[in-house]
Amino acid sequence: MSSRLEVLARLLDPEQVVVFDGAMGTMLYNRGVFINQCYDELVLRSPDLVRAVHAEYVKAGAEVVETNTFGANRLKLAQYGLDTQVTQINRKAAELAREAAGEHRLVAGAIGPLGVRLEPYGPTSREEARGIFAEQMRALLEGGADCFVLETFGDLEELQQAVLAAREVQATLPIIAQATIGPDLRTAYGATPEDVARVLERWGVDIIGLNCSVGPQTILEAIERMAAVTDCKLSAQPNAGMPRDVGGRSMYMASPEYMATYARHLVQAGAKVVGGCCGTTPEHIKAMVEGIRPLAPRSRVSVGATREMLAAGQSAQGREPVPLAERSRLGAKLAAGAFVTSVEIVPPRGIDTVKLEQDAAMLAAAGVDAINVPDGPRAQSRMGAIATSLIIERHGIEAVTHYACRDRNLLGMLSDLLGAGALGLRNLLLITGDPPKMGPYPDATAVFDIDAIGLTNLVAKLNRGLDPGRNPIGEPTRFVIGVGVNPVAIDPEHELRRFHWKVEAGAEYAITQPVFDPAQLEAFLESIHDVRIPVIAGIWPLVSARNAEFLANEVPGVTVPQEILARMRRANEKSKEHAVAEGIAIAREALDRVREVVQGVQVSAPFGKAELALRVFGAQ
Repeated sequence: MSSRLEVLARLLDPEQVVVFDGAMGTMLYNRGVFINQCYDELVLRSPDLVRAVHAEYVKAGAEVVETNTFGANRLKLAQYGLDTQVTQINRKAAELAREAAGEHRLVAGAIGPLGVRLEPYGPTSREEARGIFAEQMRALLEGGADCFVLETFGDLEELQQAVLAAREVQATLPIIAQATIGPDLRTAYGATPEDVARVLERWGVDIIGLNCSVGPQTILEAIERMAAVTDCKLSAQPNAGMPRDVGGRSMYMASPEYMATYARHLVQAGAKVVGGCCGTTPEHIKAMVEGIRPLAPRSRVSVGATREMLAAGQSAQGREPVPLAERSRLGAKLAAGAFVTSVEIVPPRGIDTVKLEQDAAMLAAAGVDAINVPDGPRAQSRMGAIATSLIIERHGIEAVTHYACRDRNLLGMLSDLLGAGALGLRNLLLITGDPPKMGPYPDATAVFDIDAIGLTNLVAKLNRGLDPGRNPIGEPTRFVIGVGVNPVAIDPEHELRRFHWKVEAGAEYAITQPVFDPAQLEAFLESIHDVRIPVIAGIWPLVSARNAEFLANEVPGVTVPQEILARMRRANEKSKEHAVAEGIAIAREALDRVREVVQGVQVSAPFGKAELALRVFGAQ
């Protein structure tokens, strides 16, 4: 195990990855400490409680623990009548953190904003602010702090005074300086991530970063922008998502699995110091440690490897997945490079499955490889995709079960997927899902514990015989893992980035949004040549000009070229039959054009008319 000096050297090494701990306030609140109390004072009043939280983070794998002193400055303590106890509180906080950290981990003295405006916008002078920061820092040093972490600053002017104070107190002590941004990627005073990076680099801090206020996705985008303008080591400590009001309480909903996924992306983007802020727990930190281990040159032995796993001879990475060709007939064709055909049929609105079963039998007889089953498309109430898929597979044709993150929490998704695997379903398409407000139930709530990337990670682990916590589940699942992709996304760079992450997470094939312009698909395929997994093109036979207009203007992720719209309008003017025939012709043209560049097509059955999909294949 590394010594404190070795960890300190790694902290300052631009290439080494170091993991901080997570939230202290969240943990104390979860243990019954009311929010009307001074959390900083707990180091004097309930030292065992604070020490125990530190110890949990150490056990989870954190290499740096922060003192419970975010608000332990004279001005904030004065609100509780504790302004005369600044030294006692900060010194004791550092001592407690040191006791938990031992001699193999670092203690970071945590310093937050003063809670007042500085001149010229407030009554507090720069010199006064610097003195208040210095008072707190000296006490933290007395207690054994190895470095300072200046965190959650929205005002760069105030942050500068904290930096200057740190240099006055101990010129050589490492400084991690972190601003906080909102969903608009700006600080409270309007500074951009680039502004933050350039200013902090100019001030000579050792590590530049961001923490709090937003979840990992927003922090990631900001870190990418900071990495483009500075060579300084970067840090990132996001919240566990954005807080939600649940029964009058603010709850942070991002799961450990989701945070682990983004921890890996943050490291890849340039943040070599990662940890958590509000809402994160030791479980989140444990998952993050494990998630970034492959990217960290000197990572420790997995903390997720249980006695049961070791006894079974199973590593923290689980078993080798069943070969793709052995999981399903669709998987076999994908593995062999063969062209696959599928038809998308939405589940019934009620419990009558007669037409569904008739269509399944018809498509099976026509030689179609699979039927794609959407999961709550356009946020409408329909039979579940898993039940629909099981009914379809009674008729000798495989289903591709779409599975969305919208309607279930992480445990619910895990239960569904284990059940689907036990019942014999093999082919999945993992999607984030449409927001409920798109459908006829605007008051319905969405869950979104994770997104499609996190869900792909989850299913990939199940295929290795592991649950999200890397605990063994026994026999691995045998899912063929598919994901969605949009070749004509409004933000192509964002779409490409997410596609790469999906592949990294374990995606084995992709199905595109409906393609009406083959040239756009070809350009997209060229852009992903470095990570090519089998791509199945989505094809939608239009049935009317109105149908085309709806798809073009009201369905997210679908682009219909003006030329196609014009063709459908001209056909519609002749007759409904002409419009249907023209839509089929457009779909056939698209299929013929993309056949040589994709590994299959998914043809939608508009308005549940499977026979129209077969006409695209030329089967009717």
